[in-house]
Amino acid sequence: MTDIAANLEAVRERIRNARIRSGRVDHVQLVAVTKFHPVTAVQEAVRLGVTVVGENRVQEAVQKQAEYTGAPISWHLIGHLQRNKAAQAVQYFDLIESVDSARILEAIQKQAEKIDKVQDILLQFNIAEEPQKYGLKLSEYEDILAAVEGASHIRLRGLMCMAPLVENPEEVRPVFRVAYNVFDDLRQRYGEEDIRYLSMGMSNDMEVAIEEGANLVRVGTAIFGSREQ
Repeated sequence: MTDIAANLEAVRERIRNARIRSGRVDHVQLVAVTKFHPVTAVQEAVRLGVTVVGENRVQEAVQKQAEYTGAPISWHLIGHLQRNKAAQAVQYFDLIESVDSARILEAIQKQAEKIDKVQDILLQFNIAEEPQKYGLKLSEYEDILAAVEGASHIRLRGLMCMAPLVENPEEVRPVFRVAYNVFDDLRQRYGEEDIRYLSMGMSNDMEVAIEEGANLVRVGTAIFGSREQ
């Protein structure tokens, strides 16, 4: 068994155990984050059953998709998107998880309209308001929803949040709980058929995130090991 195979098995077991502990019967989707890892790692993960790949950088995803020869998969953008990369992001990603401002939303709308694509997005919230991280503040909630409603080529699918990096994941449980409350409000407003995804939890804190309602977890290091630029 390769390292990726063993690691993937361990991650799936962690997800399974977290679901059992929280009494959940719904599906938790693993997003395998391949930042700085070669396309061969992507292809091995897909052979082992991965169906969703997350990339932090648009250009890296463009290159990997050009080289990728495996089964069809879904590509998610999980890193900060610059406006000058919006056209490529719309072209190459099935879901843009990291919409963190009205300006980025407007850029995505403009590019999606050009190619007549309805682009699925998540709104990224900086729940803890960490100054070094991107993300919308909760105080911007109503304004960003108004912008989404006015965007003809945007389809809101839910929200993404990134919790503070701490040694004890229990410390960020309140952050995940707030994110779930926002997710629940979105579903009440727009319906569960449209609002499908709450993306939170990574290698170090996925269990707590799942216990608090995450149904997308973004896992890189625990599958592929440490990354080198």
